[in-house]
This record gives sequence, C-alpha cells and structure tokens, in this order.
Amino acid sequence: PNMFKIAGELTSTVFHVAARSIATHALSIFGDHSDVMSVRMTGWAMLCSADVQEAHDLALISHAATLKTRVPFLHFFDGFRTSHELNKIEVLPEEVIQKMMAPDLIRAHRQRGLSPDNPVLRGTAQNPDVFFQAREAVNGYYDAVPGLVQETMDEFAALTGRQYHLYEYIGSPDAERVIVVMGSGGWAVQEAVEHLVDRGEKVGVLKIRLFRPFDVNQFLDCLPKTVRAIAVLDRTKEPGAIGEPLFQDVATVLAESWVERSSDNGHAPPRVIGGRYGLSSKEFTPAMAASIFDELSKENPKRRFTIGITDDVTHLSLPWEPSRFSESDGVSRSVFYGLGSDGTVGANKNSVKIVGENTDLYAQGYFVYDSKKAGAVTVSHLRFGKDPIRSSYLIDQANFVACHQFQFLYSRDVLSVAQPEATFLLNSPYGPTEVWDQLPFEVQQQILEKRLRVYVVDADRMAQEIGLRGRINTIMQTCFFKLTGILPIEKAVEEIKTAIKKTYGKRGESIVRKNHEAVDRSLEELYEVEIPNEVTSERHRRPAVPAGSPEFVEKVTAVMLAGMGDVLPVSAMPVDGTFPTATAKYEKRSIAQNIPIWDPDICIQCGLCAFVCPHAAIRSKAFEPGDVANAPEGYQAIPWSGKDFTTEMLMTIQVAPDDCTGCGVCVDVCPARSKEVARHKAINMEQKLEHLEQEQRNFEFFESLPELQREQIRHDSVKGSQLLEPLFEFSGACAGCGETPYLKLLTQLFGDRLVVANATGCSSIYGGNLPTTPWSVNHEGRGPAWSNSLFEDNAEFGLGMRLALNQRTETAREYLRRLGGYVGDDLTREILDADQSAEQGINQQRTRVQELKTRLADADTEEARHLLSLADALVRKSVWIIGGDGWAYDIGFGGVDHVLASNHDINILVLDTEVYSNTG
Repeated sequence: PNMFKIAGELTSTVFHVAARSIATHALSIFGDHSDVMSVRMTGWAMLCSADVQEAHDLALISHAATLKTRVPFLHFFDGFRTSHELNKIEVLPEEVIQKMMAPDLIRAHRQRGLSPDNPVLRGTAQNPDVFFQAREAVNGYYDAVPGLVQETMDEFAALTGRQYHLYEYIGSPDAERVIVVMGSGGWAVQEAVEHLVDRGEKVGVLKIRLFRPFDVNQFLDCLPKTVRAIAVLDRTKEPGAIGEPLFQDVATVLAESWVERSSDNGHAPPRVIGGRYGLSSKEFTPAMAASIFDELSKENPKRRFTIGITDDVTHLSLPWEPSRFSESDGVSRSVFYGLGSDGTVGANKNSVKIVGENTDLYAQGYFVYDSKKAGAVTVSHLRFGKDPIRSSYLIDQANFVACHQFQFLYSRDVLSVAQPEATFLLNSPYGPTEVWDQLPFEVQQQILEKRLRVYVVDADRMAQEIGLRGRINTIMQTCFFKLTGILPIEKAVEEIKTAIKKTYGKRGESIVRKNHEAVDRSLEELYEVEIPNEVTSERHRRPAVPAGSPEFVEKVTAVMLAGMGDVLPVSAMPVDGTFPTATAKYEKRSIAQNIPIWDPDICIQCGLCAFVCPHAAIRSKAFEPGDVANAPEGYQAIPWSGKDFTTEMLMTIQVAPDDCTGCGVCVDVCPARSKEVARHKAINMEQKLEHLEQEQRNFEFFESLPELQREQIRHDSVKGSQLLEPLFEFSGACAGCGETPYLKLLTQLFGDRLVVANATGCSSIYGGNLPTTPWSVNHEGRGPAWSNSLFEDNAEFGLGMRLALNQRTETAREYLRRLGGYVGDDLTREILDADQSAEQGINQQRTRVQELKTRLADADTEEARHLLSLADALVRKSVWIIGGDGWAYDIGFGGVDHVLASNHDINILVLDTEVYSNTG
C-alpha cells in the first residue's frame, strides 16, 4: 500500500530488492521474481540488474534517475544468485557518485518536503468527479522515464566506461530465434548463444533492464528484424493467467507494433512463446537455454513451457541434456562440502577475497545452503579465471573437490561433480595408509574411474589439539591453497594469516595464535593417498532412508535427503503443500564427532539430561525387567529409584547416536559426579566412532521397548515428564538450541492433542523445513498438527484455529444431543458431561468417542454422517501459538492444565528463551 502512495505522490525513492519467492503452498527464502512482479501495478519504475557489477552500478543509476523523473524506482536483482554471490568488481569512486547526483535535483526534492513554512495538503479523499482525471495527470512523467534512464546510463558510461542500455541484444545480427529474459539468467542464455552462434546457428538473446515503464520503440530497435520465433522467460508464476508478466508485455508489443514496422521487417510477426524458469533459485544453465532454442526451431513449439523440472502432470516441461555444454578450461573450478557452522563457507569467502585482491585473476564464490539452522550441508562453488566470471549456475565439473566432513561420503555423492583427474581433499580421521579401507565402495569406484588424486588431513583432531574444537576452516583453507597452486603457498599463508587477524582480532590474541598454528600444522600434516588398482571396500553408501520406510518417505523424502530433489517430477509433489509428519527420524544425519555416553553406576536418575536435550536425542524409559530379556549385549539398565510405580521397574538413559548433534548440553547440566575420577559424570562426551555400532544397536532396541501408559506417569516432575514420549524429535535446530527443549516438553505433555500455529522464524525453519520434520506421532498415530503463518498474522492465525475447533466441538455436541436416542442415552450423557481436565479423563473420552463411531458406522442419515465426521472434536484439543523465535502460548482449554487453571477461556504460557539460550 505504501508503494502505491509513494508513486501517486511522485516521491523520488529507491528500493533495492534481492528478489525472492513469495510464500504460497510453502515458505521459500530463495530467489525468483515473484515478489517484485506482485507490485508491478504500483506505479514504480522497475530496473533489473543481472550480476554483481550491474547491481553496484544500477544502484547509482536508479538513485540519479529517480531524482530526474520523480518516479520511484524498484531496483531488483536475483535473490541468492546475485545478492549472495561474491565477485570481483570495479567499485565506484565517491567522486563519480557525487557527479551523478545533481545538486539542483536534490534541492528540488527537499523543497517538496512538508513544512509548516510552506504548508500544503497531500493524501486528500477524492470523489468520482476528479479521481480519474488526477490519475491520468501523471502520464507525462512515466512517458519520460525511459529516455531519462538511458540518459542517466550514458552519463554513467562517460564517467566509468561501463555502458548500459535499457535493452541489450547479443547474438547473430540476422537471428531467427531469440530468447527474451531479465536478471542473472541472461548470462546462462548468453553462454548458450555464443556457443550456438559459433556453430553457425542464427540465435540471440535480448536482455531486459528496464521492465517498467516498458519502452516499446527501444525494445523493437534491439530486436533483429529477421526474428521468426521468440521465447520469453519469466522467473515467476501467476496461476490462472494467460501468461506471465514479461511474456504478456512482449506479446502485446509485437501484436500492436510489429505491423506498424512491417515495411522494415518484411515478414509476419514472430511467433511468441512463454516459459517459466528458476523459481525458488532452481538451476538455470546454458544447456537449458539451448533446449529452449531447440523448441523455437520446431514448427509447432509449446506455447507455454517450463524448463529445469520434469512436469509429468501437465507436460509443460522441455527436456534438456545437462552435458551439452562444458565450461572453459581457463577457469579453475572448486567445490567444497561443509557442515553448517564448521566455518567452511566463511573460509571460502576469505579465499575469494584473497585471490581477488592479491592477483590479476577474477574470482566468483557462490554458496548453497540448506535451510536447516545448523548442522546442514553447505556446498561452496568457487571459480577463478583470467576473464570476468558471470556464470550464473552451479559447478558440475570441478577440478578440485573438498569434503570437510568424512560422514558425508556415506550419505551424499560428493564426487559426482569431480571431473576426470581432479584433486580430492578429504578431512579424515584415518591416515593416508588406512583411509582407503574406510571409504565406501561407491567412492572407491569413482576415484578409480575418474583417476582422482586424493589427499587427506585430520582436521578435526588437529583443531581439537590446538583448541579450536569443531572449527576446521583454517586448516582446510590452507590445504586448498597448497593443492591448487592458485597463489604461491608462501603468499597464500601470509594472506590467510592476515585474514585471520582481521576476522578474529577482536576475540583476542589467543584465538589468532591458535588459528596461525592451524595454518602451519596443516601444511605438515597434509598427505597424499596411494590409490590401489581395484575397489576393495565392503562398505557401501547407506540408503537415504531405512528399508521399510513409508512409501512417501521412500519415493520423495529419500530423494530430497540424497540431494537429488531437483529430479523429482511434478507428480511427486503434494498439490497443496501438505506433507506427512514424523519424518526426521529417517534422516540420520550423524553429524556429531562426540556423543554422550551414559555411566549408570553414577546416575541419580534426575532426568535433566533428557529434559534439556534440544534434539530429543537422549531418551529416558522405565520398563518391566522382562522387557530386556532379548537386549543386545552391552545394553545397560538399572533399577528405577522412587515410588512412582507399584511394581519393580528398570530404567535406561539412551542416546540416539546418529541423531545427536554433539552439543554437550546434557553433560553441562548433569549434577552426578564420580568421587574417584575428576570431571567424570553420569553422562560424558566421548568419541562417536568408538561407540557408534554399539549405540546404534542399543537405540534400536530402546525404541522397541513399550511406552508406559501416560496415566501411570507423573507429569509434574522433571524425572516423570521424561518418561513421556517426545513428539518433537531430531530437529535441524542449532546444536545446543535453547528453544527446542521447550517444544519437546510441550509435546511430551500435550502432543497427542496439539494443534500448532507457528509464526515464521527459527521455530518454523527447524520445525517445518523440508525434507523432514521433527513433529512426530505416537504408536496410535496421534501427534501435533502444524501449520506456518507469517509474522504479522500469527495471533489471528492461532485464534482462528481455536475458534474453528470450538465451533466443531459445539456442532458435534448439538448433533449428539439430537441423536441421543439412537446413540444411547448413557453414552450421550457420559460424552457430554466428561471431565477432560486431566490425562485419565481425556483417555476415557477417547474410548467413549471410539464407541460412538462404532455405533454410528452403519447409520444411514445425514445427521449421523455429520456427527461421525466431527466425532474426534469431542476430545479436547490444545491450540498453541508458537512465535518465530520460539516463544509459545496456549489458547483455550487443555494446553496448560498442569500450570494454570483450565476453566479460563484463554490460558497463556510465555517461554523466555533467553534464560537457557545456548546453555541448555
């Protein structure tokens, strides 16, 4: 709304926007043009940059132009692909900026400001007699915009030597097939055009910079007169429209103006087709652009198409051959696989800066992040070359690959991007003579087939010894420079140490000294691996999900977990964004280096370790002695202490070794200490590799132990609460998160009747982030039902859920009263009068409702069918609003029965996450 008003009042303004997806069936933080296209009718000029240098330059041009035109400018560029790319650019000197900003225009802008010294009235309420005319009064300003923007671009060129145009054509001067595009995708199309023109094909690309106002004449002047077919690419989707925005504009231009120029063109208007590409940062490559040119050459091409996906539902997608293009040999290409928060991305950003600032080489860095909060895979793509690098797509043929986490070899195909004879650097706990036998069969096979040179360094051990636990970035960065030779190693070491001083200097000399030591030791402890002539491993890359997983998990979730979500067809996707819960347990990220190991001889059974565990990776269970008759060797259990149960019971504290993040919060909070061994507690962090197989067997058995009946367990103590099954488990939250223990406890207390309205923020990302979700179900299939809202409507979102559930309950009760004679008076009365203020009453009500469903199953009336569909609403539900930063409160009955009186209409429990943040 403010944008309409700013434009309506002709206020010189610039918004610089990293264009991103708009939340529809799902939230996406990644890039396309959905957001900027949603405001194209606000009256703002829209100027698009295609790369980092353009974003820098057009930022200044848009500021100068808005002062000239009085029309506000939306200067946008592709979110992530441009906004998060590191590249070497020519920075604008201050004197150039000053010359571009005309002082008289700045003064005129200031004088239009409201002042009581020269009072005016703006924002009047207008009637039908004049509103229409007033809207048309601005036409002259918009007509002048294209000419004034080009004038500004020419002034900029005179000062910098970099010439921009509103529309720019590249390709064969007599092209018959042309792609029209704006944004970073233009560079991928240009690469394809240059390749195809070299082969004699008559093709070209027309890049759009000024989208609004659209200049018909300049656009047509750029378009070759020989063009026979045009494909217009949009990076957005408008469901139900006859075409996307840029396509509609181009089609209108040609329909209205081509005939007027028919004497110049000499043939009928070209055929125009429209395509969608790159939504939510989906890859767009030269091979895909070439496929579009192939489509244009057909006698009857698809009028509407998509590229980059497989559409097996509406069959709009075009096929493409990924290997059709290869990058120049003059470009060094490196890919790094790291773990979120291990420093890999930060180190690679420094590497780009070191090369860009200390050599004549151009450098580009682009970083692919999972949207998990931490502990996710990060993939860094670095290019170095003698010419400017504008490749706007990921590397798929790297001459250097680094894997910074050894466990990735068992879960991801990290060597698929390695070209033949590439160098492979591996952070490995195994030395050069033993690592080969620890590699999966598939990795050994790729190394031999691609003739890779393999180097190993034990960065985790080195970082631990130096005192940089978990921060392996400096070590791996030094090894990269040593192996690639992009800089002389002496110069590289000097620059790395300078970057360390700049990055960590404020944190103290000790941190700087430790990182400098890491640099020096890296060169001493980097080893080449002697590669045998044949595959010898009996180990295999583990499947993405365990065998026997649910069908959706095996067919969809598993593909996403393997990093292959790009290949999933349209038919695999839920049409309304509805996904199953209870899927995080299949992921098994196994990211911890150290895991907690229980010492039952010291344990006082306080339950605190399980209580504070942010990921529900430590569990407590009590069970009958006979339940452990078939326990694996080495499984530990001790007698339950306390008078909670009427019979003798055993208990176990068990870690999920592949789900633990190694944060150590459980150890920090454990109060039980050994009297004989200093610093030894009832739970201690130990090397995972030493315990992994044993703890995997133990946890699998632990999960098979029966859950106690909820009414048997005390809900009002820490110890008792941790015997309740958590229905929030193994989230992607940061290791040691201070928020998730509250949500886990929430599900232990109320999870089987919980409805969650979650605001966008941390809690929505670790709670609702694909490919898996930590919200889970119990053995009866009940568990939290979850939906995400935006920031600003979260309270209304949750209140609406509460009101809807209340209405369903009241409607069900009304139908039950009407059908009391059929259902049975006793059952009707018991359901209507049920006390559901405690666990036992809720379970009894569930039993009654099940009996009600049985009695209604054969009823043949509409009222009975209505009641059957609403019967579950007769059991109380707990609606919770969870804030984006993790605060939560309950609306209505049932949510906080044990905290507040449950006869209030609204109960609120506010959680102060600052208290436990990062400490457990």
